[in-house]
Amino acid sequence: MSTAYNPGSLAVQARAGVRDRADHIAPSITHGIRPVAAAFLEAQPMLMIGAADHEGRVWSSLLTGAPGFVRATGPHTISVAAALPEGTPDDAPVGTLALDPRTRRRMRLNGTATRSGRGFRVEAEQVFSNCPKYLQKREWYGSEPDRAGAGTARHGEALTSGQASRIHTADTFFIATTAPDGVDTSHRGGNPGFVRVDGPQELSWRDYPGNAMFLTLGNLESDGRAGLLFLDWETGLTLQLSGHAHTEYTPEGRVTRFHVDRTTETPAASPLRWSPPEYSPSNPTTP
Repeated sequence: MSTAYNPGSLAVQARAGVRDRADHIAPSITHGIRPVAAAFLEAQPMLMIGAADHEGRVWSSLLTGAPGFVRATGPHTISVAAALPEGTPDDAPVGTLALDPRTRRRMRLNGTATRSGRGFRVEAEQVFSNCPKYLQKREWYGSEPDRAGAGTARHGEALTSGQASRIHTADTFFIATTAPDGVDTSHRGGNPGFVRVDGPQELSWRDYPGNAMFLTLGNLESDGRAGLLFLDWETGLTLQLSGHAHTEYTPEGRVTRFHVDRTTETPAASPLRWSPPEYSPSNPTTP
């Protein structure tokens, strides 16, 4: 079952001593979209997507729409009624993540994206669900479509003090990583403070125990490019960071360190409004 993972993931699994466990769950990674997965996708008002731009920088982005804007159109294909993130080439490898904070459910679908008349479609190469660990529960209050995209994006090469404060209080972010076999988008969650701001261009976080697949850390073993997405759930602001990351293995555990190369902050990027969180019981205590 090792063919479900790339060499980077296999190396991290071996280092962590979880190769047998990873092989046991490898069959959950499929090429097909099962009916339960199709129904889950169609009920979601948002989709996270990771991709590299024309310059090779990896970004994690948020797409939104009325439920049904993402739907399975075949056993291996989804259609998304939204534009690909700006700068994404056609026929690009992408990693998508559908997450429902209301039920703490999530699924990932990785493949190749092609523009279409409706928006774009993705030919799936990997489809799988993840456990609810470290997912904060939130209720969807509704949407403010008149404010969607109303903010002007602000770009930079380092974090402002306001952005650093926003990251310090975050309980969730999304990370896109890449490797020769494709792109993956994953979730990271914890109590506020679980992400450390070590400088205007430096972040770090502990790698909590997960599903033993090590897809994110495996990609970072092969290619350090990464993109982070922080979302203000109550106002719709998004903060996107593109840069490079690596994992340090210490006696206390794994730590991922991220260097910021580019920033994009967009007020009211999302029309969705969510309640304050009910923190996951799996979250470790933040030092």
